[in-house]
Amino acid sequence: MPKNHSLDIPLIQAVTLDLDDTLWPVWPAIERAEAVLHEFLQQHAPATAQLFGDAKALRLIRNQVGEEMPELQHDLSELRRESIRRALRQAGDDPTLAEAGFDLFFAERQRVDFYADAIDSLERMAARWPLVALSNGNADIHTVGIGHLFKAKIGAREFGRAKPDAHIFHAAAALAEVPSQTVLHVGDDAALDIVGALGAGMQAAWVNRTGHAWALGQPPHIEVTELGTLCEALGC
Repeated sequence: MPKNHSLDIPLIQAVTLDLDDTLWPVWPAIERAEAVLHEFLQQHAPATAQLFGDAKALRLIRNQVGEEMPELQHDLSELRRESIRRALRQAGDDPTLAEAGFDLFFAERQRVDFYADAIDSLERMAARWPLVALSNGNADIHTVGIGHLFKAKIGAREFGRAKPDAHIFHAAAALAEVPSQTVLHVGDDAALDIVGALGAGMQAAWVNRTGHAWALGQPPHIEVTELGTLCEALGC
């Protein structure tokens, strides 16, 4: 059963949706992409493949790049590209291979496995309201096959600011051509999605698939364990 705290359904004129871990689990896609990248390094940069022989080592250097270059925190593609470049350089391999390595990683990262409830729920919501994808990640809604269901997409990379910054939520509402207070934002991350949406004056739906307790002050307007339940609560 959904936890409906204060949802005002008649007020809703558009819906914004997070992507990773809301419509699909992100880590299986990332792990496949990391495996493809490692295969590429084994073939073209064996010293790098040996020095950074597992995903944990590559993630560590990615985190280091993020700490040293905070200006890339909103651009996960460039952050990943720069981490590959740095790994190549540290191992003594050709750093220009980073572009080809990233391209393979990025293509595999777009191969996502949707949650069982995602596509039907998107179709039901899209039939009633304009949908805008709102993501800090770098998944492409057209490449993964759902672009036709969305009016628009806004990402932290393109916008230059990431959730929970209120500006990116307001920009998403502008793309939907409705006032921010008439938007329902749907997402899985309590801090980035829910606190961010509430701070931007939107209604917020928390897709809490993992059963975590809410611990961040003002609660979401509605809490559900999957998108089908949300659609039922919305009457779509």
